[in-house]
Amino acid sequence: MSSVAALPDPRVCERARLSRDPRFDGLFFTAVRSTGIYCRPVCPAPPPLPANVDYYPSAAAAEAAGFRPCLRCRPELAPEDGAWRRGDALVARALALIEQGFLAEHPVAALAERLAVGERQLRRLFVQRLGAAPLGVHVTRRLLFAKQLLTETTLPVTEVALAAGFGSLRRFNAAFQEAYRMAPRELRRSLQQRPALAADRSLVLRLGYRPPYDFAAILDFLRDRALPGVERVDGQSYARVVGDASAPAWLRISHWPSTRARPVHALRLELHGVAPARLADTVQRVRRMFDLDADPNAIAAVLGADPRLRPLLRQRPGLRLPSGWDGLEIAARAVIGQQVSVAAARTLAARLVQRHGAQVALDAAPGLDRLFPDAATLAAADLDGLGLTGARIASLRAIARAVLEGKVGFGPEQTLEEFVEAWCALPGIGPWTAQYLALRALGHPDAFPAEDLVLQKAASGDGTRLSTRQLRERAQAWRPWRAYAVIHLWREAALPASRAGTEAEVIP
Repeated sequence: MSSVAALPDPRVCERARLSRDPRFDGLFFTAVRSTGIYCRPVCPAPPPLPANVDYYPSAAAAEAAGFRPCLRCRPELAPEDGAWRRGDALVARALALIEQGFLAEHPVAALAERLAVGERQLRRLFVQRLGAAPLGVHVTRRLLFAKQLLTETTLPVTEVALAAGFGSLRRFNAAFQEAYRMAPRELRRSLQQRPALAADRSLVLRLGYRPPYDFAAILDFLRDRALPGVERVDGQSYARVVGDASAPAWLRISHWPSTRARPVHALRLELHGVAPARLADTVQRVRRMFDLDADPNAIAAVLGADPRLRPLLRQRPGLRLPSGWDGLEIAARAVIGQQVSVAAARTLAARLVQRHGAQVALDAAPGLDRLFPDAATLAAADLDGLGLTGARIASLRAIARAVLEGKVGFGPEQTLEEFVEAWCALPGIGPWTAQYLALRALGHPDAFPAEDLVLQKAASGDGTRLSTRQLRERAQAWRPWRAYAVIHLWREAALPASRAGTEAEVIP
């Protein structure tokens, strides 16, 4: 079946390509038949003649057609098509599993089984939507990630192969040569400017997004909730401890240096001590945590139709969902924070970390020395004396045991309804908490804690409070982006009166 339905209108693609419109970055790729190269629509190279151009809905589709990625615009830096690759659609959930490396260890048949769909049907949907089969999407993702590591880091090729999920250097070299018609070492030798080798073997990667992007707002949200020892947030960056007690590491995220004359739509990810085998997972977690694949235009097209939300989108067009690093951490903190202020919840969670979080020693990471307790630690922990109620303690232990037993989890194969139902079966977890987890732990774009009192008041716009039922009915028109409406309304409610309604600085 043709993949054309997954593309924007060809006339839109043509205008976006000729104007190098960054809002369309990752929504399609341009392939040039005369060169055999495919590019992002923002490629700075002179635009080819329209007669030589084909458009593809994904990098995998372009590569399946025999095109190679451009070395100048680097398709590996393009954000994903966030307008449909998230949420409950079957292909979206399949892609999320692929991003987590599912096909590195399982066949496509197992992927289809996990999603309760036939393998043939899954393949058909992938070709229809992406122009490539699931395995082709998986291989393209691995090769493009390897290309980024070869281009931006000094990692040895053997470690690049491991980081990209290849079982051996021979298999990596063969796959790279077949797809790109050059060996990995040839690509690195061809670079005009090679990355400098850091003394501490730290890595720096560029993570692209689709503008506008309100990085300052995400930092504000995370700063209010940052746990001492685990996280550190300042006016320009977010840093935290990652890994485990046997192999601790840390990372920092900031905005990539940019000017108005030469804007760079990307974040700067510094990785310190992250093992090669964990690089891909770390990058995917950061992309989810900072919502780098969102499509602001698609979101605004729906939410902007509501007169209550329209001015909020004008004030902060780049507002994103601030997700979390680890699902269990977000779940524990959500329970701790039930019916208390954000500041009080942070204090209680900090006590938990100081008593039960593993202490680690990290070089050049001042103030970062703790890991959040894992499920096994939390299930057996003595939680008395932390200031938690008996009911909260029981809920925390029940959550930890349920995670260990596999009764609940944060796998992307779940629909929002399935996720909420499973979590609401646990003691102390109601609809508000389950929906909040879907928003913060999964980054689900349609998560909606309708029971939230602040949200009920903020949604009315006139100081009155909507009932839960009234709010749900009002929010039907916001689907499938209800979570973004939540963040906009929470953000407005949290602003001091002197700042409410003012224009915020948005990173383009």
